[in-house]
Amino acid sequence: MVQASAPAPEQPTTEPIEAVPVRHTGRWIAAAVFVVLAAQLVHTLFTNPRFHWDTVGQYLFSAPIMAGLRNTLLLTALAMLIAVVGGLLLAVMRLSPNPVLSSVSSTYIWFFRGVPPITQLIFWNFLAALFPTLGLGIPFGPEFVTFDTNKLIVQFTACLLGLGLYEAAYMAEIVRGGILSIDPGQTEAAGALGMSRVQTLRRIVLPQAMRVIIPPTGNETISMLKTTSLVVVIGYYELQTAAQTIYSRNLQTIPLLLVVALWYLVLTSILTVGQSYLERYYGRGTTRTETPGLPSRLFGIGRTKGDRA
Repeated sequence: MVQASAPAPEQPTTEPIEAVPVRHTGRWIAAAVFVVLAAQLVHTLFTNPRFHWDTVGQYLFSAPIMAGLRNTLLLTALAMLIAVVGGLLLAVMRLSPNPVLSSVSSTYIWFFRGVPPITQLIFWNFLAALFPTLGLGIPFGPEFVTFDTNKLIVQFTACLLGLGLYEAAYMAEIVRGGILSIDPGQTEAAGALGMSRVQTLRRIVLPQAMRVIIPPTGNETISMLKTTSLVVVIGYYELQTAAQTIYSRNLQTIPLLLVVALWYLVLTSILTVGQSYLERYYGRGTTRTETPGLPSRLFGIGRTKGDRA
């Protein structure tokens, strides 16, 4: 006798889910507000005759402004060179097992980070009031060579000392953070292979630490570019001083300040692009960075994707 099979259970009927997109009303309102504000700003820039854009164009590439711009770039480059070299030495000293070297570095960083740069600039410019002459010789003994401080430390030298030594304290902490980011096991392995501390630092630690050091160093370079405007307090001729000299004669303060602002924006944009390329170069092998467009390079906007299996 053939037994009849049980009927298959009925499958429940499912209705398709209607997906309702999330409405971001707040985003659209915020975007509309920003668009209106941006339109008002552009309208003001082009319709307010008090900006005197003709005067801006007249002085943008003038000889005094170009001379000040050249001095600004020279100060930035040399001050950052002093800062990077000094910061590297101070960071190594700070991490040294020698308590004397570590204490000297810590004291330097504490002092130069604690005193404002404008104060340091004025101090170096008037160092002759404290030491009329500077000499080389035996400590607590005779001097072999003596220099007139006013002739030795001129305005340009005072600017380099005030900016470079101040920035070296910050660079020391940046370099120290980069060195500490490396696994100490690599240093121990290098020591086991017979490498000296200098060889380990140069061949193993610093090449890996650069991807940590480069971003804040780029920011410090951009900051140094703008900090050079502080040398106006001791009368050194740079971009801000050049504009100040001109508008003190023709009383066109706002147009000359716009000239200065435009040049700083251009230089900052160029430095930002250079920083992004260095970051991608030293980040090879650890991250894959999408090729950024021009706005991303100018304003530091970009996405970094981790390595995929």
